[in-house]
Amino acid sequence: MTRRRIVYFAHSIRSDWNNGNAHFLRGLLRGLGILGHAVTALEPADGWSYTHLLGEGERGRHSLAQFAATYPELDVRTYAGAGDPVIPELLGEAEIVLVHEWNDPALIERVLALRAQGGFRALFHDTHHRASSSPQQLRRLHVPAFDGVLAFGEVLRRVYRERWGAGRVWTLHEGADLSVFRPRPGRTPERDLVWIGNWGDGERTEELQQFLLAPACDAPAREALIYGVRYPEEGLHALARAGVAYGGYLPNLEAPEAFAAARCTVHVPRRQYAAELPGIPTIRVFEALACGIPLLSAPWRDAESLFGPHDLLWAHPSAEMTCRLRELLTDTAARAQRAAEGLATVRARHTTLHRAEQLTAICEEVLR
Repeated sequence: MTRRRIVYFAHSIRSDWNNGNAHFLRGLLRGLGILGHAVTALEPADGWSYTHLLGEGERGRHSLAQFAATYPELDVRTYAGAGDPVIPELLGEAEIVLVHEWNDPALIERVLALRAQGGFRALFHDTHHRASSSPQQLRRLHVPAFDGVLAFGEVLRRVYRERWGAGRVWTLHEGADLSVFRPRPGRTPERDLVWIGNWGDGERTEELQQFLLAPACDAPAREALIYGVRYPEEGLHALARAGVAYGGYLPNLEAPEAFAAARCTVHVPRRQYAAELPGIPTIRVFEALACGIPLLSAPWRDAESLFGPHDLLWAHPSAEMTCRLRELLTDTAARAQRAAEGLATVRARHTTLHRAEQLTAICEEVLR
């Protein structure tokens, strides 16, 4: 395998505060390094997620220290605005430059201008629904000027091909970093249910009530606990009414312990992925299954058959969710079977090393 010099521009690798992209990208960059590539990640020194993480005080500082200790091999550097001279210095020897969709338009313009002067190829990496839901926002990012697009689902790849006229688009799903997300044998669950996720900016408010809070209240789920950030007052009141505890921000590197402390978890997709972009699970699905916890899912269509029929336990109307949750909590054997099958599927098909291998093949195709 040819060793390539790769640069990745992310909103943040260091901070996972309201930044689920960091979960996958950390593992992806590690995977590229395992395959022998020389990888450098660049992020703004004062990015939105990073500054909010610092606002968490000691917990935020602990999260940054955890990241540094867990991923010591990652070369993550910061820059001060699109005009920072460190950018052309690092891109001068790059062969592949990847730019995540959560980047400033001025930074993207700088990267594309440098590509015109140098010899690297530039790929746009999209892990959001804006190409479908808010195309006017995406137009500011000059996507057609890139050498290709990485889309985190086949349906999004088709959006780029059919609506945007992009000629070179590849599907690159997210995946779980098994060096971090793995079962904790011998850990005795102390609560029935845990859910890790943000309120969602109105994108799944009703769904959270129907498929998480109401079933947790009606099942009932003893010691149910929710972690996340950006919960408005109405959201906190909804948790209190359902008798669900709120744990606030949880560093993603502590998620495996949180999953190990519960008997099951729930997947509640945002509306855009359930309705407009079927077939795209969130990173939490891969991570939860990799940790060996049974996962009960609200409705979404696995359009690409990413999972087997018994990897997840599906429920469609909210009343069915309550029944399914009650069944899971009372059937130890069923929980063990679901957990084992989901874990096997992730290990076989959906790890960050799998994605790094796919990305390597894409890079070789682009360079040819």
